[in-house]
Amino acid sequence: MPVFILDDAAAGEWSRGSASRAWLHASLKALNEALGGKLATFKGSAEDIIPRLVKDNSIKNIHWNRCYEPWRIDRDMRIKDTLHAMGCTAESHNGSLLWEPWEVQKPDGSPYKVFTPFYKKASQEAAPPARPLPRPDCNFIKADGGCMVDELSLLPKTLDWADTMMSDWEAGEEAAFTRLQEFLEDGLTGYKTGRNFPARANVSRLSPYLHFGEISPRTVWYAALNRPASDDRKHFLSELGWREFSYYLLYHFPTLPRQNFQPKFDAFPWGENEEALKAWQQGQTGFPIIDAGMRELWQTGYMHNRVRMIVASFLVKNLLIDWRHGEDWFWDCLVDADLANNSASWQWVAGSGADAAPYFRIFNPVSQSEKFDLDGSYIRTYVPELQGVPAPYIHTPWTAPKSILTASGVTLGETYPEPICDLALTRSQALAAYQTIKGT
Repeated sequence: MPVFILDDAAAGEWSRGSASRAWLHASLKALNEALGGKLATFKGSAEDIIPRLVKDNSIKNIHWNRCYEPWRIDRDMRIKDTLHAMGCTAESHNGSLLWEPWEVQKPDGSPYKVFTPFYKKASQEAAPPARPLPRPDCNFIKADGGCMVDELSLLPKTLDWADTMMSDWEAGEEAAFTRLQEFLEDGLTGYKTGRNFPARANVSRLSPYLHFGEISPRTVWYAALNRPASDDRKHFLSELGWREFSYYLLYHFPTLPRQNFQPKFDAFPWGENEEALKAWQQGQTGFPIIDAGMRELWQTGYMHNRVRMIVASFLVKNLLIDWRHGEDWFWDCLVDADLANNSASWQWVAGSGADAAPYFRIFNPVSQSEKFDLDGSYIRTYVPELQGVPAPYIHTPWTAPKSILTASGVTLGETYPEPICDLALTRSQALAAYQTIKGT
């Protein structure tokens, strides 16, 4: 009896964002079709619905794949206690990680706070990830009392936006396996270097499928291991390791999504700049690589990983805006919005997290753009008003002679914004702000 429950109340502030809900809608449709229409969906408190289903259907066994978000751990423990008291067997399983967070520890039993020793211990000393299981051979039946997927009200009121965003994707298990094979055939070769270039096809784009359980990391792990050994394969496996590390941190340090991992950052002098934050969110900063990334996010529910680091660094260091504002925007806009990855990654860029980039490592959006999008292909895709600007100036249109801008149909401040900040000045201000907490 396959059941899905949308439990927004228990999620609180971590109820799914708009893009994630649109993906979930499509994913549940695909799952229901794969189950022959036998998926029963419910909306409400899982703590109320599951015991009711058990009682009404004389259920003796319940199984689910373990979740690691703090609110889900607390809720699921309460559900287990209730079911056991009812005489029902309730078992949870590892369906979304390579290693359980409690399986990888330092020799003294404490959790790792640095990726490299964590991944070395996990990949070289822990038991190998379990092999993927075959499709279950079950006689599925549908529970009574559920609702249609459409009745979960997952789609936003702005349907045009959701339709446009999801047109770039196909949700579901079958699409996940297709995407994995396409990446292994066409994207894995050259991955180590190519993954840094946003206009290239050297990224897997598997993150939403992994997040929604449409494919497991164990399936991806062993599919990659079946390919010839190479630096590209090794690097791809280590990126799966970073996903694991994020979940590991969230499990052992459940305040990660909101509290600075390094307490000294509690005293950091963040600024409040609504106008700059809005310009960043809308891709109107005047820095083409930043604007391209933010518009890719809005249009597709996704952003290339290299560009994620660039736009995050710009927000927290050049604009001195608290990383939690960026975390919240990504949570609402990403189809792969994942509490573990989102919070760990934002804290990494901000310098406040575990194994964080040093705060003084400030990504220069111009040099990053020139290095990883030299001919401007990525920028031209998402910032069409700059399509006619020649490559030498597309990274810094404010330096182009007026004659070139005119010939390209660009009027700064009208068709494309002037830069909203001075990169050198704001870099100096960020380093000065860091000095105020450095010794704490």
